[in-house]
Amino acid sequence: MSLILPPWRQLLRGAREREGRSPQARWLQLATAAADGTPRVRTLVFRGWAGPAELDLLSDGRSAKAAELAGQPAVELCWLLPKARSQFRLRGRLQTLAPELELGERWRHWKLLSPAGRALWEWPRPAEPLDGSTSFPQELPDDTPMPVHFLLLRIALSQVELLELIGHPHRRRRWQGDTGWREERLNP
Repeated sequence: MSLILPPWRQLLRGAREREGRSPQARWLQLATAAADGTPRVRTLVFRGWAGPAELDLLSDGRSAKAAELAGQPAVELCWLLPKARSQFRLRGRLQTLAPELELGERWRHWKLLSPAGRALWEWPRPAEPLDGSTSFPQELPDDTPMPVHFLLLRIALSQVELLELIGHPHRRRRWQGDTGWREERLNP
């Protein structure tokens, strides 16, 4: 694995820095395909880089997206950074990790979560009918065991597009992993 960062990583970092301390700077949209072929989009939180072109997201393994990714591991992410007026479109695939690596990485992410962040995985199964008697914990202590449905989504990127919504005309660029991340300028 090359440790040289692709050129788009510096541009993404700069755009995220322009967002300041806004939590939205960590939010990106994940597009998947449902079993019936229809598209699904949801917002997830960026959890960090696992390599030069690999990023980590977390999900509830009981959610529909887990089954969708098992059936079709190809994804597209959209990362809109409004203050920077930049939209990054990232294409890639869900990586399958060796079991011992996956467990270690899941533990690492679990330990990094705040007590409030861990509590989300103690909530009832996503998208089930709401039962008025169900509890939704607000925090879980540091020593709470990691649930089996705490899912790591490691996405290996193969293509990145950047649309900069500034100037006239707007600027659009693309980088592809199979070309060594060589920049290609596109019509906006």
